[in-house]
Amino acid sequence: MCPNWPPPPTHLFSALPTRIKQCARDAGFDLCGIAPVRDFAELQVFPAWIADGKHGEMKYMQAQDETGELKRTSLARVAPWARSVIVCAINYNTAHPYSTQAQTEDTSRGWISRYAWSQKDYHDAVLSRLKQVENELRGLLDSTANWPLATGNLQFRSYVDTGPLIERVYAKYAGIGWIGKNTCIINQQLGSWLFLGVILTSLDFTKDDLTAGLPAPDRCGTCTRCITACPTQAIIAPGELDARLCISYLTIEKRGDIPDELRSAMGRHVFGCDICQDVCPWNRKAPATSAPEFEAREGLVNPALDWLADMQPEEFRRVFRGSPVRRAKLSGLRRNAVIAMGNSGDNKFVPTLKRLREDSDPAVAEHARWALASLDRVSGSEKIGPGEVLGKGTTSVVPSSR
Repeated sequence: MCPNWPPPPTHLFSALPTRIKQCARDAGFDLCGIAPVRDFAELQVFPAWIADGKHGEMKYMQAQDETGELKRTSLARVAPWARSVIVCAINYNTAHPYSTQAQTEDTSRGWISRYAWSQKDYHDAVLSRLKQVENELRGLLDSTANWPLATGNLQFRSYVDTGPLIERVYAKYAGIGWIGKNTCIINQQLGSWLFLGVILTSLDFTKDDLTAGLPAPDRCGTCTRCITACPTQAIIAPGELDARLCISYLTIEKRGDIPDELRSAMGRHVFGCDICQDVCPWNRKAPATSAPEFEAREGLVNPALDWLADMQPEEFRRVFRGSPVRRAKLSGLRRNAVIAMGNSGDNKFVPTLKRLREDSDPAVAEHARWALASLDRVSGSEKIGPGEVLGKGTTSVVPSSR
């Protein structure tokens, strides 16, 4: 804390981490921990990752401070007042089968990542809970008459995916879980279906106060299922992801054309990808969330591909109001849907794709032409007699529809 402030009462400060965690539970979080602000070793690989271009078109990752240093490599440079990071996590898993579990042969449907099914955008849902924790903490400190501190001088700042820090590193040192080989935070009890939110604070806890925040042991062991299962080989080494190859990046962040060599491996994913989490043994018994905001919206679990491909702006705004799917924009979602049609092996999409190859959106038109060629290749390889062609095909990397 500021050197001019009087120290807080010992009994308050020693109990404060416990009180903070109780505030987090009261706000609906499943996990909470506190990490000190440090230049952790995991942050030192970030500049090389950026220099290699593995962040793709995500320019926000390159944000620099006034000295030209990357903001995400050192929180102390961009928030010098911050001494501790309160990390909160909430489970968003729902009681639906995983993308890798075969439930039906309906190849006419695509896949939206589990986190994006929600009734409310997770940014808003998590941030409102963080603000509740922040306000309760302010109230607690305000009510301490023996500590003559005006809480206006005490600084807090809450972030959900928008702050100048790499949340999973602080989550590790807050004891939330370990960083898996797929780069996700994994908790031994809850698995990896976790939204993270952080509160930067000028409260300065001693090492003894943060005993429970020591890093959790890495329990991935020799398992490499996430690496092996990735259709695009985006996990190039344990804990290292090349975003340019990741299906989540391709379907959400990438604008315009998808590289030809990656389209077939995208399967029927239209927004995000869950494969590396679906195959993780720590998610086998992951509990379902109790937060109603994260229950699936109607129609978003295995959505119909023709519905998405023909979606108009007004319907897009209505269906995905308050949804993270809006980040892909209508053009990206329609582009992804026609790629999925090409990967479906389902010839029923041919008339739709023939129409869409003349679409006014160049990205949709280009990928529709590719999809038609892809279906033609599948049909040509599945002839079972003179003039006879199977109506549907399969691909080993496509997750089955529910």
